[in-house]
Amino acid sequence: MRVGFLGAGLIATYHSKSLRRSGADIERAGVYDPDRERAAAFAAASGHTVAGSEDEVIAGADAVYICTWTSEHPRQLAKAVAAGRHVFCEKPLATTLAAARQMADLALDAGIVNQVGLILRRSPAFLHAKHLVDDPAAGRLMAVVMRDDQFIPVQGHYASTWRADRALVGAGTLLEHSIHDIDMLTFLGGPIERVSAHTTNFHGHDGIEDVASATMRFAGGALATLTSVWHDNLARPSLRRIELFCERRHVVIDGDDWFGPVSWTDHDGTTGELAGDELAATVDQTRDGTANPDGEFIRAVELGIPASPDLSTAVVAHQVVDAMYVSAARDGATVEVT
Repeated sequence: MRVGFLGAGLIATYHSKSLRRSGADIERAGVYDPDRERAAAFAAASGHTVAGSEDEVIAGADAVYICTWTSEHPRQLAKAVAAGRHVFCEKPLATTLAAARQMADLALDAGIVNQVGLILRRSPAFLHAKHLVDDPAAGRLMAVVMRDDQFIPVQGHYASTWRADRALVGAGTLLEHSIHDIDMLTFLGGPIERVSAHTTNFHGHDGIEDVASATMRFAGGALATLTSVWHDNLARPSLRRIELFCERRHVVIDGDDWFGPVSWTDHDGTTGELAGDELAATVDQTRDGTANPDGEFIRAVELGIPASPDLSTAVVAHQVVDAMYVSAARDGATVEVT
């Protein structure tokens, strides 16, 4: 299968390496980036061929990775879909909810295999936390407390200066980074019905909030809080801490959001903790879903089956984020998620 890339930055490099680790049998086709030097460096490291245009990449590929800044995603997806190509699109899908919905509808109507870069859906840490929460012995989920912080990614190893440009990125930490968190909250707790949120801006980039605080109510009755921060502490890249309070179990994900540790305490005093390879092995033994996300995308294309998470899954997270921005604009008023 011929795989092409639109965009040759940090996230494209991540997916290229992930494909290699997956062992997927692919032919590395074209890569295009407006920065020719970056495209050349990506090609030299990955085995792809530098293309002269987006159209050249799409014409020479069976599956296309869209790894560009957010405002480009809808246009590039439309091009790929028109050519009948399967698509892996990075998150967030678009700068607006309406555009994200249009993208998902377009992919669905075309019948292409599509997947979105909400990779935490395959995190051993989150998968095991969900297993612990869903266990009837835990009782009902009551509350979730999530903190997500990283240094603002216009610097350091991210070096994504475009994330300071509202026209390219749409908004700040809530849309660009914490859409992962919203997706994980729905993964763990189910549909979110209503939200209240506040945002603020310390760095001064127009329309790019760097702190967001939100409360949520799940359809099942549980409550959640999210604090998302973009700071300047380069010693803290992307770090999360999640506490899940059930009626008879307390679950914590701390440190690495892929390999944990995940710890838990039950009402009878029983405790446990899993991390690293032991965590990954335990999850592999109990349920499917920890496979490499990029390898799973290629497998879905090969078999002609739906990929997961798909663009429609991402739209659910976009709906919640959009409601949070509406709430923040109304000084924290409660907003229904629609």
